[in-house]
Amino acid sequence: MNALPSPALPGRVASLHLHPAEPGGPLQCVQAIDVVAGNGVRNDPRCFGRISRSTGQPSRRQVSLMEREQIAAHATTLGLESIPPGAVRANIETAGIDLVALVGKEVRIGHAILLLYEPRLPCEKMDAICAGLRELMKNNRQGVLAEAVRSGTIKVGDCIQVDGR
Repeated sequence: MNALPSPALPGRVASLHLHPAEPGGPLQCVQAIDVVAGNGVRNDPRCFGRISRSTGQPSRRQVSLMEREQIAAHATTLGLESIPPGAVRANIETAGIDLVALVGKEVRIGHAILLLYEPRLPCEKMDAICAGLRELMKNNRQGVLAEAVRSGTIKVGDCIQVDGR
């Protein structure tokens, strides 16, 4: 299995995805997304403008990210040729950066700034891709969740860097 890249080096956006209006349907691959501070990904019914049931405040779960390297490692472990972009239900799939190592930091992607606040937890939909995928994704092997700190457009190919404002 390939080691994940360094969090200190810039990564890039490999693919972008929007959740469908109907829960559980396939994600739509897009070339750009608009992120709105405090709200998440515009036009994404799963992430945009959600209110936390426990606090009554905007949900922190505004953007989800996962490394393509991690997805490829899971596919190899499971004997799959690949797992298609968008199948793991992340808004942003990345290349060349270790996202979990950056939890607690702000990253600049395109014109937006995101606060990576915690690792994602795998849901039962992962085993619909391949039995055993959910278990492989436990223990910080399924990317991260983020809050939108500064609004902006993110495009496929954009650089991802730790924000040093």
